[in-house]
Amino acid sequence: MAKINLFQSAMQQLDVAAKILNLDKQILVQLQHPSRVLSVSVPINLDNGEVRVFQGFRVQYNDARGPFKGGLRYHSQVDMDEVKALAFWMSIKNAVVDIPFGGGKGGIAVDPKKLSKRELERLSRKFIDLIYKDIGPKVDVPAPDVNTTPEIMGWMVDEYSKLVGKFTPAVITGKPLSMGGSQGREEATGFGGVAVLKQAAKAAKLKKHATMAVQGFGNVGSNFSEVAIQAGFKLVAVSDSKSGIYSPKGLDLKKLRDYKHQHQTFIGFPGAAEVTNEKLLELPVDVLVPAALENQIHQGNAKKIRAKIIVEMANGPTTPAADLILNARGVWVIPDVLANSGGVAASYLEWSQNLKGLKWTKKVVLGKLTVYMTKAWQQVLATHEKYQTDFRTAAFILAINRIAQAMRDRGL
Repeated sequence: MAKINLFQSAMQQLDVAAKILNLDKQILVQLQHPSRVLSVSVPINLDNGEVRVFQGFRVQYNDARGPFKGGLRYHSQVDMDEVKALAFWMSIKNAVVDIPFGGGKGGIAVDPKKLSKRELERLSRKFIDLIYKDIGPKVDVPAPDVNTTPEIMGWMVDEYSKLVGKFTPAVITGKPLSMGGSQGREEATGFGGVAVLKQAAKAAKLKKHATMAVQGFGNVGSNFSEVAIQAGFKLVAVSDSKSGIYSPKGLDLKKLRDYKHQHQTFIGFPGAAEVTNEKLLELPVDVLVPAALENQIHQGNAKKIRAKIIVEMANGPTTPAADLILNARGVWVIPDVLANSGGVAASYLEWSQNLKGLKWTKKVVLGKLTVYMTKAWQQVLATHEKYQTDFRTAAFILAINRIAQAMRDRGL
């Protein structure tokens, strides 16, 4: 399949919602372009004495509703179009869940597995050296993303704090607890997704113990599975980048995690059949959860999907062409900008705690998160019913309306 330009996909989504809203031309034109694009060369000394230069990016898309907010990813395939699309989606995501942030995203084109820990730290600190004047608690607040961790965020906060001359934990979220990180942050994305799924399953009148397949078993997929099982859903299939399994009778999550930890694969798990990542998407389940990479559901496989509800825990797992097919078939697609926004909602709660000097318990954080996610679902559902449109378009209508209103109020 040809590589899909993510930014073009994002702009298609914007255009669809803008037409329905009859959005002012001057607002639309501004939303078609990021406010600011940073591209930096990040030189570091490798352990062997060589110097290597990596390309780093930070896209600040829109800050009408508050400081730019979004993750930093370390991946060999990071490029400007991808980062622009993800920054736009962060603007939408933050507006859908109604937290006072705009959208941003960043990354470095690097395979972190090929660097030592010391090299990774040097890279992370140097990146902050190069962009620190363009970020800040009330300006732009980065966070972890693909292949970045709380430890890396800790190095970045430390570097930023040294550069500005004072400890500034609110500059970055997703930090270690010892540096002002929040309780509940690790499971927040999965937890928030299940909060939305529970409401959607009620609205769609799914049966009790609805079956579920999860593609991608990293932090998000694993936590989503755990919380969903506690909520009464039945996990029947999982996969990671290398392997997948299916058992119609259901999978025991604890045994599954132990087996994966021991064998580094799902293949051979007792009582389960092997299944590819592609075939997992087509299984006869009630709920399908793509929690891996972009563009997994496309024109070539959308007709074969049998799930009633798709919960997009990955960013951009469904192409626009697939969306049209799924919507025509009556499949409910809970879009990424709603489904996986629990992470950024928890980031907002972490940022709030840092600014106020507070420390909330996990129960308090997850309680506040549930309120945000439930309200966001209800507002997307109401928009879906009002405009008689699919859930993704409804989420975009809701978000773009909020962003446009903020832009008008600010005279932009």
